[in-house]
Amino acid sequence: MKNSALKGALGALAVVGVALIAKKAVQRKRFIRGIFDEYGIKEKSPFGLADKIREMNDDQYQELKGKFKKEFSSRCCRKGNTCEA
Repeated sequence: MKNSALKGALGALAVVGVALIAKKAVQRKRFIRGIFDEYGIKEKSPFGLADKIREMNDDQYQELKGKFKKEFSSRCCRKGNTCEA
């Protein structure tokens, strides 16, 4: 009886973990889609983004870089622990 209850609890925990990972993946995909729409990139691939970055001036590039850093920053780097990309 103990093993089946433990297996059920671990199974439920695994389902919750997978759901959280899927939610985060959808949020990041939505962010990337928004970047493509905001900058008018028609080719929805990394190559289209790279072509647009080549066309940008330095200020536009720094703005885009800041958006990516904010969205994809690690949660472990807080208060004094700074991460450099």
